[in-house]
Amino acid sequence: MEVSGITFIKNALTLEYPIKEAIESISPLCDEVIINVGFDDPKCEQDDGTYVYLKNAFPGDKYIFFKSWWDPSKTDDGEILSEQTNLSLKKARGKFIQYIQGDEAVHEKDLDIIYDGIQEMKKNPHIDGLIFRYLHFYGNVDIIKYTRNTYRREVRLVRNKNVKSWKDAQGFRTLDGKKLHCKQIEARIFHYGWARKEQVMDQKVKSFSKLYHGQDHEEIGHTYQNMWGLKPFKNTHPKVMKKWIVENRNDVDLLSLKYTFSFKDFGLMFSDFVESLTGYRIGEYKNFRPIK
Repeated sequence: MEVSGITFIKNALTLEYPIKEAIESISPLCDEVIINVGFDDPKCEQDDGTYVYLKNAFPGDKYIFFKSWWDPSKTDDGEILSEQTNLSLKKARGKFIQYIQGDEAVHEKDLDIIYDGIQEMKKNPHIDGLIFRYLHFYGNVDIIKYTRNTYRREVRLVRNKNVKSWKDAQGFRTLDGKKLHCKQIEARIFHYGWARKEQVMDQKVKSFSKLYHGQDHEEIGHTYQNMWGLKPFKNTHPKVMKKWIVENRNDVDLLSLKYTFSFKDFGLMFSDFVESLTGYRIGEYKNFRPIK
């Protein structure tokens, strides 16, 4: 077994996650895909139909499903997300783990880049993982947000040895909490988590706020707005996303909305200017140790 894909999801239908497309995007790389579907009750009988939807979409032996309960009492800074990732990780049999979250997708043009990265990992045992570049869509699929307060890269493929998902599942660490030694590749993760319709995003934000702050926390309603760091996206999306994009496109043109300047934007502007000249991002949080 060479490569295991892993993912987790809960309430994909209610919150309009492109989880089917996420799985399809990594499937060509994988010998198996572990799919963890979350439920509302300990007996794993209550969900929004996501489990049946995905079972019907992926009927082959390649796709390994299991159910899990999301304990609502676990609200420590979103760590239930890494817990769910680690449940999938424990079932993976491959030498390498390709991770994808329910609102992410890999472009078919980047599959060869990822494959080449895996071959390099085979030759070099000091490489623990591969760092992917990120495209964060915001408001709709025609706009990306690129500025210091959005992470520009993260580990999405790791060697299946002595690793665990970390904190709120943004990245990975060793079992004793040390950062992994990872190599940057040019493969991209297309992140659609903030590209859904405003009403759906409002539900998503309120749902996720409880994972970080407790079930009694009430988040203020979400509305899209023009802000620093938004840029038009003029390249192609992964082919697997075509249908989802048509069905979930948000017609609001954020770049045409009035931009309200914030004092905090000064720091972002300066940092982004330095990055544009040097490639260095001031204060970048690295959940890994980059190696050449």
